[in-house]
Amino acid sequence: MSEEACFRHELKYQIGYPQYLELRSRLKAVMRTDSHTGPDGRYLIRSIYFDNYQDKALQEKINGVSRREKFRIRYYNDDFSYITLEKKVKDNSLCKKFDARVTEEECRRLLTGELSWMPKHPSGLVQELYGKMRSQMLRPRVLVSYIREPYIWKAGNVRVTFDSHIRTTLYHRKFLEEKISDIGVLDELGDMILEVKFDAFLPEVIRSIIQTNTVRQQAFSKYQACRRFG
Repeated sequence: MSEEACFRHELKYQIGYPQYLELRSRLKAVMRTDSHTGPDGRYLIRSIYFDNYQDKALQEKINGVSRREKFRIRYYNDDFSYITLEKKVKDNSLCKKFDARVTEEECRRLLTGELSWMPKHPSGLVQELYGKMRSQMLRPRVLVSYIREPYIWKAGNVRVTFDSHIRTTLYHRKFLEEKISDIGVLDELGDMILEVKFDAFLPEVIRSIIQTNTVRQQAFSKYQACRRFG
């Protein structure tokens, strides 16, 4: 199981397409594109979130619980050869992420409720999820998909991302499918989420670009938005 060295700051902003064009132009002048992106500087993220029948994770977000956690399975560009199990811990505007690699076979067994392999897995995170699937009745609830355009700045370990085309599945029973049937969750066409993550400090050059008169920080949860429909 890997762990980020410390809690990181996480700021979120919901922006429109004109704001995106302005901010991207200014950020590209000082930041570099993440090396993991494709030729267009973007990649597709799909995340399968876990919750229980009482919607524990969802209700904690809605009720503003300051410290909370969510488990998810994540893969990129519909490539099942690299799948990670992640636990994200939030403490107000700070976040910390734990992750572990799982194989496609392990993932499919987990998603169908076949859990016998989990207590013997070498990853402590997999074992932790097993315990909470037993004690809290966590189960896969929704598939969240979006396109990410990331930029990085070495000083302060800064990562700025534009997340667009945020979509959710409806009445979903299967995961890791070749074809996904989903629906958009943001109200305005072209809207997207700007996320800014950094360690101890946000360099002034980045802060001055982000903090404009038209951009306002706000709480936004992709998981909460994608549970609007069930």
